[in-house]
Amino acid sequence: MLAAMNNARIPIALQQSVMHTLRSKLALAEQRLDAAWPLPSVNYRQRGTSAGSAWPQQWEIRLNPVLLLENGHSFIAEVIPHELAHLLVYRQFGRVAPHGKAWRWMMAEILDAEPRRTHRFTVDSVRGPTFPYRCRCQLHQLTLRRHNRVQRGESRYQCRQCGETLRWSPTPVSR
Repeated sequence: MLAAMNNARIPIALQQSVMHTLRSKLALAEQRLDAAWPLPSVNYRQRGTSAGSAWPQQWEIRLNPVLLLENGHSFIAEVIPHELAHLLVYRQFGRVAPHGKAWRWMMAEILDAEPRRTHRFTVDSVRGPTFPYRCRCQLHQLTLRRHNRVQRGESRYQCRQCGETLRWSPTPVSR
């Protein structure tokens, strides 16, 4: 477990706070569900705009180091229970909807946390480049991943308003 936390960019006090919250929420779940689980491993290699992710088969939580550093204790209070709930739901119920009824119950009733699907942290520092695409009614910004899928012919995206297929517009069209 400690080997996965050797990212020097995360101050040890913040890592300790992560582990303290994880241990206390896990203990709460064990008490309320009359069960025992090992402490999940934690790593700080989540990328992009996701705050974290749960990997049930590996019994692991991955956290975004940039968002953790930028948001500190509010990140810990929100993201740790969210990801732990995914692991616990998998152990209790198997494969179910990621943010479905079982997950919401685990968050609210067992972990005493608000069952929100997405975080509300500012992601400007972790957001990647976007590419302008247009339809007949507006300009859209596609992520690098979506842009590459369009360029390789793997995907097409349509405007939700007018239904037209989006076309790459390297130079924005002024209207």
